[in-house]
Amino acid sequence: MEALFLAKEVAFLNGLGTRLKEIRHQKALTQEELAHIAGFTRSYYTEVENGKRNISILNLYKLAHALEVSLVEIVDIDLELNCTNYDLKKG
Repeated sequence: MEALFLAKEVAFLNGLGTRLKEIRHQKALTQEELAHIAGFTRSYYTEVENGKRNISILNLYKLAHALEVSLVEIVDIDLELNCTNYDLKKG
């Protein structure tokens, strides 16, 4: 059970990163440009986009503002699809 919960957490962070990347590309921004607008370092933002960092809600708000989208648009991910595609052996 715990492994499944952790897999869902990883799947969520990966899905969130993928969603951020999609929106960033739609806005024609580089990681460095978006990080600067949001007030982050490029390395911090890269870790978020790669699903390696558990981002705070305040930092998600900053990203939404920088991308000129709602928080809902950022977190609109299919968790079940991401969890299905996540290999439990990797976690």
